[in-house]
Amino acid sequence: MVFTPLLLALPACAVDQFQSDDDYGDPPNSDTYSPDDGSDWSGSTSTTTGEPDTGDGDGDEGPPECDDADKRCPHEFTLPDMSYSSVDVIGDFSSDGWTAGASMTLDGGTWRVITGVPWDTPVEYKFRVDGGQGYIPDPNNPNQVDDGFGGFNSVLDATTCEDWDCESDLIGDFDWRDAVIYFVFVDRFYNGDMSNDGPIGVEALADWQGGDWAGVSQKINEGYFDDLGVNVLWLSVPMDNTQASGAGTDGHQYSAYHGYWPQNLDQTEEHFGTLAELQALVELAHAHDIKVLFDYAMNHVHSSAPIYAQNPGWFWPNDNGQGGDCVCGGGCGWDGADGRRCWFTPYLPDFNFTDAGARDYSVGNAMQWIADTGVDGFRLDAVKHIEDQWLLDLRARVESEVEPNTGEHFYMVGETFTGDRDLIAYYVNSSMLDGQFDFPLRMELANKLLMRNGAMSDFAAFMDGNDDYYGAGIMSTFIGNHDIPRVIHLAEDQPVWNSEWTDGKDLAWSNIPLPGNLAPFERVALGFSVLLTTPGAPLIYYGDEVGMAGAGDPDNRRFMQWDGYSAGQELLLDHVMTLNAIRAEQMPLRRGDRTTLSADADTFVYEMSFGSDSVYVAINRSDGNRSAGGLPGGSYQDLLTGQNVAGPGVDLPARTSMVLLPQ
Repeated sequence: MVFTPLLLALPACAVDQFQSDDDYGDPPNSDTYSPDDGSDWSGSTSTTTGEPDTGDGDGDEGPPECDDADKRCPHEFTLPDMSYSSVDVIGDFSSDGWTAGASMTLDGGTWRVITGVPWDTPVEYKFRVDGGQGYIPDPNNPNQVDDGFGGFNSVLDATTCEDWDCESDLIGDFDWRDAVIYFVFVDRFYNGDMSNDGPIGVEALADWQGGDWAGVSQKINEGYFDDLGVNVLWLSVPMDNTQASGAGTDGHQYSAYHGYWPQNLDQTEEHFGTLAELQALVELAHAHDIKVLFDYAMNHVHSSAPIYAQNPGWFWPNDNGQGGDCVCGGGCGWDGADGRRCWFTPYLPDFNFTDAGARDYSVGNAMQWIADTGVDGFRLDAVKHIEDQWLLDLRARVESEVEPNTGEHFYMVGETFTGDRDLIAYYVNSSMLDGQFDFPLRMELANKLLMRNGAMSDFAAFMDGNDDYYGAGIMSTFIGNHDIPRVIHLAEDQPVWNSEWTDGKDLAWSNIPLPGNLAPFERVALGFSVLLTTPGAPLIYYGDEVGMAGAGDPDNRRFMQWDGYSAGQELLLDHVMTLNAIRAEQMPLRRGDRTTLSADADTFVYEMSFGSDSVYVAINRSDGNRSAGGLPGGSYQDLLTGQNVAGPGVDLPARTSMVLLPQ
């Protein structure tokens, strides 16, 4: 199969094949993000570490209000002239600072330029002279570090200022820090078109069950996502999968209902619908001010894929070089160099992205899906199992080919299933991913808050160290996904498993029941209280908003429950809807800085601040009433209940939270 080059018109053929009549679709309207248009720098070279004047928003003089990550302070760079023909300052003071830099002007024997530097952040820089004929550190700044190429970069110490400007690196009208993501596991969500149903004959739990894009569109039209308060949908892998069954690690046969066994990468999955239906879904979502992410599986294909037969050299051989196979966790390890070449199963050939042809084909395929659907971002599967260059190439092409056409930032969030924060952070940068799923946070939240191990002060300490661990990355926080058992069972009075990292496969075929009491649902509600009152792009796994039951795969992928909710499920759903409404209204919860105010065995109180505004959150995981302190004195309204309370301490009933707005 020859893949059609990006943006070339295709002949009229089956609607399941790519087309490019509307290259990128229409970006959705949104008024959730209006970055300051900026103003001229004052020209001041002075800085201060005192408290900045944020203004009161009533027309008083003062700098514009924005969060610290977007603040830029004016700084004058200077260099004595040595008969240079031109001088630029280059560095990490902006997203393109090392490439475009800032041009300097000769003034009385000194080259000068005033440009913005990030708030309270050290900046590495150097001077590019004579159009790149030479690169030199600042001779007037002794603070230098090795540049990794045999030279040195100068280092400007972290600085703040009284007169800053706001200069977000994000483009467009939508700030992904405002995202609330909902994972629509398409085959198990809603059956809107029975004509495309087609089980292949394996056990029902592991077979296709009928969910499709028509069903997702129906739920968009009915306002389900609007009412829930989510503004981003993550959809299962859209490309065509094999019709063959495959053996799981548990000995059961599975279909490709999950979407991760791609066969024809340039066609849509027939169980989900046609390309026209997918395009219509994206357009409909945009009309509801909802963004759409596609799950994109780039690591491998199914062994029946034509691209594997036609280009076997584009794939790693299933050979560990020591007389055995190279299946992950078998003849090869899951991590490091082995992890990048191992096959997930004997029927999933692994792309070798050190081969430029394979990489160009795969990245081009990803670009074609963007071009033909107008999708707003990707959830990228298993990023530690591919070569870095694939991510670098995709990001470069998105920045040069997609974003200039849409005027919107294309969000890319990765999945690296690990507790190694350094490995997760490695991929979170402007050249690769906007963020990743925060597995370490999920596991700490499950362990301390839901399973009630250790103390809430331990959880607070983890949060204190995790808040800024990924820099400016927009991480996706979550408490449930499709690879772990349903979270409601970790929140039971006696958790079903004793490890937050369990895959739950021991009970995956046992039809584990829904808890019959309220307490587990109240605990999961507390988990959402944390996720939806802290920064990131929080994720709701379909059905977790009503606490659906399920052990490991495939039990955690039951068909979506649409009615017959228990009292606990009704309580949880109402809580999630209320929290999402509060989050949308209160900017500190989405973009603010978090500060722990108090924490003990069972309670946790923190402040979310943005500019001059603050919102306070109090959590009680205990099965009894507790008093939580640390609040500033004064009056507050609990936005969850409307109750008025007074600081510095509040009384919290068992398994409840408060979101407190100063009055």
